[in-house]
Amino acid sequence: MLAIAAAVVAADQVSKTLVLRWHPAAGTGWAAVRLVRNTGASGGIAAGHPVLVTLAAVLIGLAAVLGGALGNLSDRLFRSPGFGRGAVVDWIHLGGSGSFNLADMAIQVGVLAVVIAMFAGERAGKVTQAETKA
Repeated sequence: MLAIAAAVVAADQVSKTLVLRWHPAAGTGWAAVRLVRNTGASGGIAAGHPVLVTLAAVLIGLAAVLGGALGNLSDRLFRSPGFGRGAVVDWIHLGGSGSFNLADMAIQVGVLAVVIAMFAGERAGKVTQAETKA
């Protein structure tokens, strides 16, 4: 899972670097290559409000972490052999990586989302400040 995530991030960043370097304007109709700086979320939702988008991403990430933590905590509190002594139920196993569950995935993805949102928000703030000065 980490390798796939790393490959996606690498491909995304390489493609963006190439677009920034070449400034392409190709294609017409519904599919085209055009450089646009999006301060909003996916598809330009809340464009012009990078702080709001960053805050929403952080909150969603924290909500995923909280949900995962509560899911695993409920196993520890309420599952056999008794209150406070239960074991977390893991059911997903990938070769060599151990076992995990949806709560574990939510925690990991939530933390990753918060870290990315914080870096993106810091970067967006710098871009917005630079555009304001220009």
